[in-house]
Amino acid sequence: MDATQVIIRPVVSEKTYVLAEVGKYTFRVADTAHKTQIRQAIEQLFDVKVEAVRTSSVKSKPKRRGQTAGRTRRWKKAVVQVRAGDTIPIFRGLEVSE
Repeated sequence: MDATQVIIRPVVSEKTYVLAEVGKYTFRVADTAHKTQIRQAIEQLFDVKVEAVRTSSVKSKPKRRGQTAGRTRRWKKAVVQVRAGDTIPIFRGLEVSE
């Protein structure tokens, strides 16, 4: 699997910005990707050294719009901890206004 197929997009939320300050970055990844593939993809795409990868599966939620009921998609999330001093540029310069 190519690195661009493993990493789908960064997860943007208040919690991820707090984690980014301590060197932990959150990404939505392919469902079939494992930790080694995620580590290699992050190191290749962003030129950083990855120390740890934690993955979790996000379950789907029930949603309704009027009479139509359905569910959101399930997806896989990876929290990547990089070496001290390394940063990933897509999270740099973004601040949460209080």
